[in-house]
Amino acid sequence: MLTRAIPATGEVLPVIGCGTWIGFDHAPGSAEYQRLPGVLQALFAAGGRVIDSSPMYGRAEQTTGELLAASMGAARPFLATKVWTRGREAGIEQMERSFAHLRTSTIDLMQIHNLVDWRTHLATLREWKSAGRIRYLGITHYTPSAFAEVEAVLRAEELDFLQINYSIDDRAAEQRLLPLAADRGVAVIVNQPFGGGGLLRTLRDKPLPAWAGDLACTSWAQILLKFTLSHPAVTCAIPGTSRPEHMADNARAGFGPLPDAAFWKRHASDLRA
Repeated sequence: MLTRAIPATGEVLPVIGCGTWIGFDHAPGSAEYQRLPGVLQALFAAGGRVIDSSPMYGRAEQTTGELLAASMGAARPFLATKVWTRGREAGIEQMERSFAHLRTSTIDLMQIHNLVDWRTHLATLREWKSAGRIRYLGITHYTPSAFAEVEAVLRAEELDFLQINYSIDDRAAEQRLLPLAADRGVAVIVNQPFGGGGLLRTLRDKPLPAWAGDLACTSWAQILLKFTLSHPAVTCAIPGTSRPEHMADNARAGFGPLPDAAFWKRHASDLRA
């Protein structure tokens, strides 16, 4: 799988990871839970490592920790999660639960979810990074109305990561945030690389364009992911799924050529439902 460097350190990450929103919010014994080991197997088999979660995703963190404990030795994941509460002590308590749920002594990336009480939590994250409890710190958002605040924080603070939404039908981030992240040396994780999902559901019934083979793409999901990965500021995309076959399909977007912006502009009409 293709990799991209984290600007802060030069450490490389595979370009396709796995998000756990909705898909990993299942209890042991359910049919959905029984499929999830296959999702991680498909991710690791393709060379992926990034698994992103959050306390606001139900029991997704706990599920992730359980699955990884049962598959130790398969691969070393890059674990990312978030803090999503107000107040220093509440933030510390929530993050300690994340460590317990994920069954780890070190979290690779801790992010301030949707900038909630970000000044308070950023101070804690800097302390924990210095102590080695977390390796990287960052911020997240997904609402264009908050992008001005995201931009201000990116300009004012030293951050390792930004997690933001960016897809072929949701391109607001490319106007200012993605160029700014590149200028500031901030790695970018893209959530919602399929937008709201409606475009992908519609395109699935449409034949693949003739040029799909030139990109080594065999599905619309791969084409949409390649659009997201084609932006040079993007470090990794984290499409979420609870199905092993979808994870395997998504992961294949991390192989083969990534075209430039001129290519996508030239073929824009093929990407409309």
